[in-house]
Amino acid sequence: MLVSFCLSGAVLGKDKDDDEEDAAKAKPALPNFYLDMRTIYSTLPAGSLSIGFSTPPLLSRLANLSSLRTQTSPSSQSLSVDLPLTVDVNDQLSVYGGVSGATSQAGTDPWTTFSVYAFTVGFQADIYQQNGGIFPTITIQSNATRSISDAPLAATAYNTILEADYALNADETRGLLAGMQYTRVLVDTPLARVSPDIMGYVGGYYQWDNNWKLTGRFGVQSFGGAQLLNLTPFPAFTQPIVRLDFDRMDDDDNRLFGITAQIAWTPKPSYQLTLRTPLYAIKN
Repeated sequence: MLVSFCLSGAVLGKDKDDDEEDAAKAKPALPNFYLDMRTIYSTLPAGSLSIGFSTPPLLSRLANLSSLRTQTSPSSQSLSVDLPLTVDVNDQLSVYGGVSGATSQAGTDPWTTFSVYAFTVGFQADIYQQNGGIFPTITIQSNATRSISDAPLAATAYNTILEADYALNADETRGLLAGMQYTRVLVDTPLARVSPDIMGYVGGYYQWDNNWKLTGRFGVQSFGGAQLLNLTPFPAFTQPIVRLDFDRMDDDDNRLFGITAQIAWTPKPSYQLTLRTPLYAIKN
């Protein structure tokens, strides 16, 4: 009986050690590491600037304004690519940094040569997580985008979003959103000034069993206007903005593919379509 007890203890001890080893193996050793590539096509009516949920296209627009010789800027369209290298440190914190390049076309002019015009650094963090409680998850996202040194109108844009996410079920596949965004653009010349942009919005999301996820946001954007080179005034406006995100997720809530459509009234409609294709080096 004593020998049997000892052998049983050894077997139980071995099983416990095996479970601990399996748990150690299952735990990811490295965070997600990927290039969160975004391809953005946007249009802009004549005589207006649009910030919306994305500031890099605005800096691309500023970079091409010094050639204007009229009091009203023409309508334009642009194709830009953002390449932020992103690290998901854990479930609550992500940091990123990368460059943006674009080509644009204004009025009857031909398309410009594609070039890198800015770089961005930023982070996204959950400062509180709901985890089945009654209070929503609170997320802050903040970044700084800087024009490259040889841009005609160099500028720095600071963008901060504070968002509340209230999940309606335990799996967090259905929920409600509410948030605010503040954007400040500083131009490196006293001859140009861009006033702050403030946005408030509400929305919601739904994720199906096949991991497709639809998110909608509707809000109001208040832009204080801009004066550039004393030649091109952009009037202030307070107008609605709508954004729809359609994403393909995996079982661990990693984004595999996404399409974003945005309409911002400036006060005429400005359209933006974004294709998001993350390129994972490490995916847990």
